[in-house]
Amino acid sequence: MGARGPTSSKGTLAGQGEPWSVLTVNAAAPFARALRALVLGAGLVALAACGGTESEGESGRPTPSGFPVPRYLTLKFDTVNARAGPGDDHQVLWVYHARGLPVQVIAETREWRRICDPDGGVAWVHRRVTDGGRNVIRLGEAPLPLRRRPQEGAEVSAYLNVRALAALDRCEDGWCRLTVGQVGGWAPQSEVWGADEGAQCR
Repeated sequence: MGARGPTSSKGTLAGQGEPWSVLTVNAAAPFARALRALVLGAGLVALAACGGTESEGESGRPTPSGFPVPRYLTLKFDTVNARAGPGDDHQVLWVYHARGLPVQVIAETREWRRICDPDGGVAWVHRRVTDGGRNVIRLGEAPLPLRRRPQEGAEVSAYLNVRALAALDRCEDGWCRLTVGQVGGWAPQSEVWGADEGAQCR
């Protein structure tokens, strides 16, 4: 991962990215880090209800929020400052322009969350800029088939474009039910980022 300057921005660029193969849905353009652009189609974002009510982190100690660490959240706003430490006095490392982006909380204070993003970046954000919904992002090299049943060879209902977002409904036996707007389907858990409950960054 390359170094980033204090004013690096993950900006929004509309109208880039490949269309879906089956659906008539706005496409999301590529997600990139650092000085490259972060592009996410607003039409591909839907939020599911937050799950989990445990109050301990990986170490077994209670967490400031009462929720487990690690856990997934999404970015709540179109503009989110990513800071070097837990406070407004810390340097802004970069700025997210990606409402609905899935991130994983890997540490926290009462007011701040240390997050890991889909490209491996780690920074602190204030808790007010996060939401408990569960989204995933496709990071593979080709569109991901969403199938009508959780098994290989099942009929394809849609394709999730590369670096596009989908809401995570649930995962069962290595398959996850994803939705984009009114359309849904099943995909292997390993084919999206944001479904593996293990820590994604350290």
